[in-house]
Amino acid sequence: MGGGLDLAEMAGGTRLRLRVKPGARKNAILGIHDGALKLSVVTAPERGKANRSALKLLARTLELAPSDIQMLSGASSQDKTVLVPLPMSLVEELLAAD
Repeated sequence: MGGGLDLAEMAGGTRLRLRVKPGARKNAILGIHDGALKLSVVTAPERGKANRSALKLLARTLELAPSDIQMLSGASSQDKTVLVPLPMSLVEELLAAD
């Protein structure tokens, strides 16, 4: 799944773009949408609940704690940018295995 993702090495890890669909039927990684990892989460987009669910789903996939992932932008948008404290090659490997 790593191919086509817009990833970038940064100080502290890898920048990853997310496209989050809140209020879905199930929590899932759906693939890649325009360079972003597309996620669906069951929770509604109220008071940051969907953001927390998305980070939890991503963290589980990347074998991290949700608190390890830092949201850089997009807290109130479907399009988000996060910083994952892993090398880009490992992020690609773990996402491809999912």
